[in-house]
Amino acid sequence: MDITVLFKLTYGLYVVGAYDGLRPVGCIINTCFQVTSQNPILAISMNKNNYTLKAIKESRRFSLSVIAEDTDPSIIGTFGFQSSRDADKYANYGYRIFGEAPCVNGKFAGRLILDAINFVDNETHIVVLARLVDTVKGNETPMTYDYYHRVVKGKAPKNAPTYVAEEEKPKTEEKPAATGKNKYKCQICGYEVEVDGELPDDFKCPLCKQPKDKFSRT
Repeated sequence: MDITVLFKLTYGLYVVGAYDGLRPVGCIINTCFQVTSQNPILAISMNKNNYTLKAIKESRRFSLSVIAEDTDPSIIGTFGFQSSRDADKYANYGYRIFGEAPCVNGKFAGRLILDAINFVDNETHIVVLARLVDTVKGNETPMTYDYYHRVVKGKAPKNAPTYVAEEEKPKTEEKPAATGKNKYKCQICGYEVEVDGELPDDFKCPLCKQPKDKFSRT
């Protein structure tokens, strides 16, 4: 079965924000859809290992920020490839409180405030059904998951419903330093960059903030 056919399904990208006690936590998800039109109910999918899911189960109230094409791409790396268990994801951005839920600062296509009303077990993931409480309108263009892969050159983190493990490629000898354009790929988030010669020693991935040694020549 060719699982890549699932890539043709349409998705967006969203930052989920919630409180773990008094501490704001959050993560990136790519699955959200509207279930009802009257007194709207929405559904999101989250990995059972996701720390933000734990916070939502305890507080019930959470925010959903719709990522736009001009949202700072480092927000995707910070919220998508780190865990709130051991990282303050809001440290570099700050946040606002809408409807008693934290929303990371930045350009977004809109904000939704929701109250979780049911949690449905789906093996590795939980589908959270939530009642829409409030909205904050934005004017930016929403980023589709296709745009994220095709333009931003990102990949799905392991907790995402759409994650597909990449086949390990045989290791080759390190290529000698060269002049001209070279392409490098981040082994953590999949970001690709093209530079003259080698990556600078102080280079960091703009998505997941990993250092130069996490990049390989392609």
